[in-house]
Amino acid sequence: MLTITDLSLQRGGVWLLENVNLTVQPGQRVAIVGSNGAGKSSLFQLLLGQLQSEQGRVGLPGGCRIAHMAQEVAASSRSARDFVLDGDTELRRMERELAEAEAREDDHAIARLHGELDIHEAWSAPRRAEGLLRGLGFVDSDAERPVSAFSGGWRIRLNLAQALMRPSELLLLDEPTNHLDLDACLWLENWLRKYPGTLLFISHDRDFMDRVATHLVHFDQKQLALYTGNYSAFERQRAERLAQQQAGYERQQARIAEIQRFIDRFKAKATKARQAQSRVKALERMEKIAPAHVDSPFSFEFPMADKVSNPLLAIRHGVAGHGEQPILQNISVTLLPGTRIGLLGPNGAGKSTFMDALRGTGTLLNGERTCGEHLAIGYFAQHQLESLDLDASPFVHLQRLSPNASEQKVRDFLGGFDFHGDEAMAPIRSFSGGEKARVALAVIAWQKPNLLLLDEPTNHLDLEMRQALTMALQNFDGAIVVVSHDRHLLRNTVDGFWLVCDGQVSEYEGDLDDYERWLADRRKDEESPPRREVAESPETPDGDAAAGTLTADERKARKRQEAELRQKLSPWRKKQAKLESGMDQLQEKLSAVEASLAAPDLYSDEQKLQLKQLLAEQAEYKRQLEVVEAQWLEVSETVESLEAELAGG
Repeated sequence: MLTITDLSLQRGGVWLLENVNLTVQPGQRVAIVGSNGAGKSSLFQLLLGQLQSEQGRVGLPGGCRIAHMAQEVAASSRSARDFVLDGDTELRRMERELAEAEAREDDHAIARLHGELDIHEAWSAPRRAEGLLRGLGFVDSDAERPVSAFSGGWRIRLNLAQALMRPSELLLLDEPTNHLDLDACLWLENWLRKYPGTLLFISHDRDFMDRVATHLVHFDQKQLALYTGNYSAFERQRAERLAQQQAGYERQQARIAEIQRFIDRFKAKATKARQAQSRVKALERMEKIAPAHVDSPFSFEFPMADKVSNPLLAIRHGVAGHGEQPILQNISVTLLPGTRIGLLGPNGAGKSTFMDALRGTGTLLNGERTCGEHLAIGYFAQHQLESLDLDASPFVHLQRLSPNASEQKVRDFLGGFDFHGDEAMAPIRSFSGGEKARVALAVIAWQKPNLLLLDEPTNHLDLEMRQALTMALQNFDGAIVVVSHDRHLLRNTVDGFWLVCDGQVSEYEGDLDDYERWLADRRKDEESPPRREVAESPETPDGDAAAGTLTADERKARKRQEAELRQKLSPWRKKQAKLESGMDQLQEKLSAVEASLAAPDLYSDEQKLQLKQLLAEQAEYKRQLEVVEAQWLEVSETVESLEAELAGG
């Protein structure tokens, strides 16, 4: 499908790729990763003909149609539906030619074009465009709104929908999950897995790559390394490769040191000068193996506030909304030190409204909001980047908060966010979105909050920074409430979930996998066409209505019942898995003890104490194993009962 041969590419006098080769087969879905500035977007520009390489060639099949996602869209009076339909350039061409043929009254051309439009399934195009809009989080009424009515993030979603609408054999997507919420990410994953062409996509979202990619290309030291599998497979394979490389590097360094000692020892002696000179040449010829350890440039933490209240924040009988329009009712929540919550909920359900209510910024229309005496909130959202002073440097942003802080202390702190030297002192106006996000996070961390409210904090952040943020949140002792489409971040930083849906905020008992199934059921209900109610439904032998005769309300009730069962089942499955893990660990310990007991010399007089200790350990592990096995059997019976109930529903 795509072949790159002996390719070298540079931008601004900096070499990005040198003599690289790559082959991508038809139908592969390839994630592209690498550090910022490595050349990922430049590769896309090369494939689109917007850049020329210094040497080498890029080969694509003749007539290959390429669809790509634009990063910006100008304001336009075109409706969102028409903008998405514009992506199908073949459809638009046929429509233009049909209009011209009708103007000429060319019956032959009109008949031919109607046939082409029918083959192209033009009749279904508006419905397909609206389906893309719904999948990406737009409501039905948005289809008629002009592009100019949408904010920047929503226009990027429109760009994505337009790219997906375009018929193609090769699809290029650059950070498609930026500005998407979790629901839209899950929908996009399913869409891309069904895409019949070849997909190349740049992403910093681990879970998204794991679910979509069949292969991965890594930009590494001006080369392209192709790995089979998803991102997790890449991490394992790369770790093995780096371990081998590191071993080779250490052997080579030992050899270099040995040669250098010989040179230093004998180069001044005439009798050994020739041999020393040959060692110098050998050293020059030796191809250096790069050190394998590529340390992340980011290392920071969220320092804890000096004082903490318990509870930090509580809302009772709250009503939240905008103006006089309530969105959420009966909000009753309490945040204690150490509370770690991820917010889930469909797009538009009110997650950001709830976050603003927690902040106390005016969306709480009724109810009581009680703050602890020492509450210190650190808040991050994408619109926070717009409030940064573009003419100020990262250093100035922190210095304004702490005028008495020493320059070195501020510089050291910024270094953890990879702002060093002149960059720490440069105005942020020319910074990228990711760099501005790092400035905003640095400002939050500097103020030592004890409650973090984070609304999509990973947008624009690369993999290294996302990992550093995850580690910082893991080590944070305060409370966290986070909205994120990055499931890796959620899995590794929160202890529970709250669901914002249907005007309520409630505790969600399931995990992210349960939530995905819940969303799929909900979407199926919303998309199912209404059915005519049947006056008399024939009964099946077990008393249920025959398949296909349920009304929409009955189907929804059944789906809700199934969702409730799955939600009830999830904690039991977790407990079952935890007990299984515990049994495995105990069995391993027991096996190790019994292996020690098999040693013949253990039964000598000198080893009596050791034998006694091992026998005691054996008895204790057996006792513990019996207890855990009994618990596991009890839990498994409950799981089987709930699963049977779910299957019979």
